[in-house]
Amino acid sequence: MGFLSRLMGGADSGASQVDAATQAQQQARQAERISHEIDAAYYRWLTGTARYEAPAEVQSTILDQVRGLTARPEEAAGLVPRVPEVIPQLLNSLAEEDVSASELSRLVVQDVVLTAEVIREANSAYYRPMTQVKTVEAAIMMLGQNGLRMLLARVAFRPIIKMQGDGFSRRAAPHVWGQSERCALAASLVAPGLTAGVFEAYLAGLMQNVGLIVAFRLADRICPNATIPGGDDFAHELLACGRQLSAGIARHWEFPEEVTEAIAHAGDPGDLHLALALSQGDRIAKLRLLIDAAVVAEDDDLVTDGLDSFQRRCLGKLSHLEA
Repeated sequence: MGFLSRLMGGADSGASQVDAATQAQQQARQAERISHEIDAAYYRWLTGTARYEAPAEVQSTILDQVRGLTARPEEAAGLVPRVPEVIPQLLNSLAEEDVSASELSRLVVQDVVLTAEVIREANSAYYRPMTQVKTVEAAIMMLGQNGLRMLLARVAFRPIIKMQGDGFSRRAAPHVWGQSERCALAASLVAPGLTAGVFEAYLAGLMQNVGLIVAFRLADRICPNATIPGGDDFAHELLACGRQLSAGIARHWEFPEEVTEAIAHAGDPGDLHLALALSQGDRIAKLRLLIDAAVVAEDDDLVTDGLDSFQRRCLGKLSHLEA
């Protein structure tokens, strides 16, 4: 009986392993389907009435040009502005563990726009101070070093994403920036649970759409009257190519390797923790925008099936993010 029990037990164990493997494959297929549906819905919302049924050769030309720039990141980087000089100084200072709030304050006040941003952030609904924060030093104390690093990165990236252009790229830029901000915050929120760096996740979230803006600028040269090709297949390819272009630009700008790798692999993160944080942050951010635009309901299957309970809490936190 002992032998038969072990034999039957082994059979049951083998069947369980097969069932588990099948279930894992089904879950992976469902996750991929949901991801594609979210991307398609986001692209349709982003492009709106500018979307048109472009000929196949137009679509191929745009995608080929974006892929070509990926191999020439220095040329792609030339299509976007550089960051203000004070930003790298501050980020370098923040790397020093013993840097004081007064020293950081001295650097911040060198830039009028940055000063206003720091105080505005400290008084935002996200931090909810008991009394109004009126000085830069008090604001820095409220934000903490990591909060200040995130703010500096956001200030640096805003003109890059929201740069003035012509055609569809100009119209899309504010929406793409909104997604970048939300993606950065969401990625930083899920990062600790994935043993990924919080600031690195935030930086990757801000950087991942730079290539998409460049792609839209390339499309403006080809498409008439501020239009952009529609179609879910084209959307999926353009978003993927834009992400690879972002990784190339980030590498050219000498971003940390783990950040560039996360951007490059966010479409298929595997076991890369930072890429997984970025992928989840991207999904949460897109759903937040679609919900706020009344394109998707809070209880839509894309939300309930696409996000776990913690990710849905992150989705809620994004509703407090100011435009």
